[in-house]
Amino acid sequence: MSFQPAPTRSANIGPANIGPANIGPAHTGLANIIEAEHLGKTYKIGKLQVPALIDVSFAVKPGEFVSIVGPSGSGKSTLFYILGGLTRATTGHVRIDGVDFAALSDGERTRMRKTKIGFVFQKFNLLPTLTALGNIEIAHEIAGAGEPLDRNRLHELTEMLGIGGRLEHRPSELSGGEQQRVAILRALVTKPAILLADEPTGNLDTKNSEAVLSMLRHSNKTFGQTVLMITHNPEAAAFADRTLLMRDGALVEPELVGP
Repeated sequence: MSFQPAPTRSANIGPANIGPANIGPAHTGLANIIEAEHLGKTYKIGKLQVPALIDVSFAVKPGEFVSIVGPSGSGKSTLFYILGGLTRATTGHVRIDGVDFAALSDGERTRMRKTKIGFVFQKFNLLPTLTALGNIEIAHEIAGAGEPLDRNRLHELTEMLGIGGRLEHRPSELSGGEQQRVAILRALVTKPAILLADEPTGNLDTKNSEAVLSMLRHSNKTFGQTVLMITHNPEAAAFADRTLLMRDGALVEPELVGP
């Protein structure tokens, strides 16, 4: 599968492209909106201790688009779930907008996710009995924003994603590309400061993959949202400002940066 990155980026992510990152508008006065410090995750399988993450440390600035790329089994999905507060690290700390996830109760961590983080998953995770619009509305309600759904923003995002005529359809009536666009819209409509995307093009063909990656880039630049994308595909990773490489549960050198 071959993607064409955004026009302002180079398709190559080799060492020749190392240079200053292009950073979007900040949401906070903090230098970093995401900080991972010496993260480790070990799973117990019977009597075995299986390390999934090993001493992972990095930071993401507000408004950055960062990709984490690695082969299957490299630990990148485990890192995704820890950064999103969906599971706890065995060792180390994650700070989101200056708040340490490890210091929060389960309820506090859930509230942090609802107010700060939007998720896009490879398998879409749409509720099958609801229409696309119903999936978006229930996500907004669960987020507990305390204000009505912004219909103007909904319309803007719908037009940007090209699904204006599909909101009254259930997931089974939508193509894979349309379902992923609905999932992105669901994540964006709550105005999260951070968008975490786990293999967002993994189930899509080349055309829909390019469209989804371009939309993530557009959201990053237009709304100033911090985007962290997990992917196994270096060509997809080329859409980001900066790429971190993972292998065998650890970050490896070099770190690759867009022009």
